[in-house]
Amino acid sequence: MHPTIFYLSTCSTCKRILQLDWRPGPEVALRDIKAQGLTAEELDAMVALAGSHEALFSRRAQAFRKRSLHEQELTEADYRKLLMEEYTFLKRPVLLLEDAVFVGNAPKTVEAGRQALQERNLQR
Repeated sequence: MHPTIFYLSTCSTCKRILQLDWRPGPEVALRDIKAQGLTAEELDAMVALAGSHEALFSRRAQAFRKRSLHEQELTEADYRKLLMEEYTFLKRPVLLLEDAVFVGNAPKTVEAGRQALQERNLQR
């Protein structure tokens, strides 16, 4: 799979990470998840590396509380369905490489993603 960063163009945190930390080169595809949602194949690739759908799921999304999901016990199948139908449920940004995935904006995750891009010469 082609190196890809999934982000939200209206998210200031995503913008900061892209510009200051990851600085992806031209060989890294940038995907605004609002403009173009995830495909099942992309989600499957992320899950294979992350270990679960839940690891990719953002409980901070406004829709999480609006839909009363915080009151339910969600299964992996539920997480998958929600990730496929609503882009805001994806924890972001996501850096998807052939052999690794970095999910979210935690400082350790962002730094690990930066190092991975640097090691693969995928930064500008």
